[in-house]
Amino acid sequence: MSKDTIGNLLTYIRNAGINKKRTFRIPYTNISKNIVKILLREGFIENMRKHQESNKYFLVLTLRHRRNRKGPDRKVFNLKLKRISRPGLRIYSNYQGIPRILGGMGVVILSTSEGIMPDREARLKGIGGEILCYIW
Repeated sequence: MSKDTIGNLLTYIRNAGINKKRTFRIPYTNISKNIVKILLREGFIENMRKHQESNKYFLVLTLRHRRNRKGPDRKVFNLKLKRISRPGLRIYSNYQGIPRILGGMGVVILSTSEGIMPDREARLKGIGGEILCYIW
């Protein structure tokens, strides 16, 4: 397992969606907890809870699935995640240069001096930071 906890978090969510898993667990870190809270507030994740197993903590996530038009019992996960700033190349932006994903329908998650927050909140506060990922 690599040291890129944000990349690992996005990969766990992406793999759960591809394999149509509704509930899965990820290792608990403060960064992953904050990003998952943003996903919960934005409506991409249905539920989150903390779970302990032999002195290790995990976050158990429940994904929000959408029904496919082809059949009433088939579920499809339509969430796209893209890691922007990575350990080898950090990407920073001021509040005016924060990109809009799908004309404001997507979410840009930033790491600012006031913590991890979505793009809308950073624009309102007038602060920029490191662009962590895009979610749409």
